[in-house]
Amino acid sequence: MFDDAETRKPPQTAHLIGQDLAALSVSDLDERIEALRREIARLEEDKRRKQASQEAARAAFKF
Repeated sequence: MFDDAETRKPPQTAHLIGQDLAALSVSDLDERIEALRREIARLEEDKRRKQASQEAARAAFKF
């Protein structure tokens, strides 16, 4: 008998910059692109918050 575990797709791991993409399907690539877009948006939002905090601190200490 065949084991279903042999035919199951392995769980997706986090994308590593520069990793080989040859084994990924178009669907896998679409999923990774979307995940990376969400991560970029998260990073940009955190950057905006930190910049606003720095600007507020600079303004508070200006004489």
